[in-house]
Amino acid sequence: MGSLIGIFSKILFVNRLIVVALLAISPLMSCASPSESTAGTLTVVASTQILGDVVSVIGGEYVQLTILIPADSDPHAFEPAPQDAANLAQADLVFINGFNLEEALKPLLETEGLNIVIASEGIATIEFVGEEFEGGDPHVWMNPLNVKVWADNIASAFTAADPAHANDYRANADAYKAELDALDAWVGQHLSLIPAEARVLVTDHESFGYLADHYGFEIVGALIPSLSTVSEPSAGELAQLEDAISQYGVKAIFIGSSMNPSLADRVAADTGVRVVTLYTESLSAQNGPVPTYLDLIRFDVAAIVGALQ
Repeated sequence: MGSLIGIFSKILFVNRLIVVALLAISPLMSCASPSESTAGTLTVVASTQILGDVVSVIGGEYVQLTILIPADSDPHAFEPAPQDAANLAQADLVFINGFNLEEALKPLLETEGLNIVIASEGIATIEFVGEEFEGGDPHVWMNPLNVKVWADNIASAFTAADPAHANDYRANADAYKAELDALDAWVGQHLSLIPAEARVLVTDHESFGYLADHYGFEIVGALIPSLSTVSEPSAGELAQLEDAISQYGVKAIFIGSSMNPSLADRVAADTGVRVVTLYTESLSAQNGPVPTYLDLIRFDVAAIVGALQ
């Protein structure tokens, strides 16, 4: 009898160990990776933080989103990791800006079977004279009205993939477009404080074309005379830029938060102008000054007005 009791005791002890182990493992099993969908949601990937923010707003509760390029990163210089390929492979929809902004992701985006949505489809691009860049200037988000096109394209893609929630996607897009209209009016009002003679811009690279075109600025030069930050200026191009800064009475050089400021600091030291940091290619972290696209535009406009007014 004693031996039987001993055997039952051992069995109960082993069962307790199994239960404890399962309880310890179950929270880990329930934590889906960013690329795994939960029931009733679309698994979605966006290329950039800026685009991802808009995708999140339109998709709302029906979307589980992964953003490939981290906050405060330059999409032109981004180097994808193996996990990025896995996230793309598991996505129901993959949203990209288009116009070659995601050149660094091209090998991954060419993977067969991806359902890619070009958010900028239908936007009238600004062509960049002096460089072959297929599809025009990719920095379309620097004009808030272009992001209204994003909202419509995103809502249409979600509706096609998940027609049961079409009304929700449309309502989210329409509400966001109203915010973009209000933002556009706010930007125009604040930039009007800058005198006409001071409405000239020097930037780190050619990323402000849409803002300049829409709000009446002239871009007189860039540290990197290219649509991509991976290019390098020649000594002659820097000399021309410094001459333009002097000629136009430029007050500031505007550089993106993801750029190395050393080149801007050197030109600023030569010309006596100040360097002002903006957010152009990416959002900040959620606890930073620019957690959303709307915040990005407000931050940049306030900084430009403060520097040029």
